[in-house]
Amino acid sequence: MFVRPTNPISHRLARMAFISACVAALIVAAAGPLHRYLGLDIEAAIAVFRYGFYVAVAGVALGLATIVPTRPGDRRRGFVAAFLAIVIGVAGAWVPVSWFLWSQQLPVINDISTDVASPPAMVALLQLRRGAPNLPNYPGAAAAALQRAAYPDIVSIILPVAPAEAFKRADRVAMALGWDVIARAPAEGRIEAVDTSNWFGFRDDIVVRIRAEGTGSRIDIRSKSRAGESDLGVNARRIRDFAARLKAER
Repeated sequence: MFVRPTNPISHRLARMAFISACVAALIVAAAGPLHRYLGLDIEAAIAVFRYGFYVAVAGVALGLATIVPTRPGDRRRGFVAAFLAIVIGVAGAWVPVSWFLWSQQLPVINDISTDVASPPAMVALLQLRRGAPNLPNYPGAAAAALQRAAYPDIVSIILPVAPAEAFKRADRVAMALGWDVIARAPAEGRIEAVDTSNWFGFRDDIVVRIRAEGTGSRIDIRSKSRAGESDLGVNARRIRDFAARLKAER
C-alpha cells in the first residue's frame, strides 16, 4: 500500500506558527494587567500591546503558509497546528486592530462635556488627578468644536423634577453604573466620581452638575481621561449610558 510521505519541515513550521500565535495572544492579554497591577508605564504597556500584534501577524502568516501543503485529508497534525495558529493569531490581533480602526474614526480628544461653554468643574477630583498626564482644565474651543462634530447628541439633560430629586436620581444612576463616587455635594448640585476600565485600569474622572431649569432641572456631565490623547470614544459612551439611564430613572 502506498503511503504519501509526510513533510517534517512543514510540521515544524506549523508548530512554530501555533506557538507564535499563543505567545502573541498572551502578550496582548498581559499588556493591561502589567499596567494596572504591576505599574508598568502606560507607554511601555502600549508598546507591549503593539509587539503582541506583530507576533500575532507573524503567527497568522506562518500558519497560512503551512496550512496549504498539510490538508485535512492527509490527517497530519500540521494542519491542526496551522489552523489553530490562524484562529488564535487573528483573535490576538483583532483587539489592537480594532483600537487602531476606532482611533482613525474618532477625534483626538479626551474630555467630553454636555456643556462645552461652561463645563462642570472638578473640585474633589483635583487631588486625585495630581501627577496625571492630562491636566484637569477643559482643553478649550478647539476640543469643543471636535466634540460637536463627532458627538452632536451629547447635550444637557432636562428633567421635569426639582434639583433635589434630580440629584438623587443622578446619584442612583452613578452607583448603578459602578462608578466610585468620591464626592456628593447636594447643596452645590455636584457629584464627582471615578470610573476604572476593567483591562488596563484606565481611570476617567466624572463630574455631574445639577441646576434648576425653570420648574425642572438641567443636568450636565463631564467625563475626562487622566491619560491618553484620545479616549477612543469611551467618555462619550459613558455620558450616553448615563443620560439614557437617568431619563429612565423614576
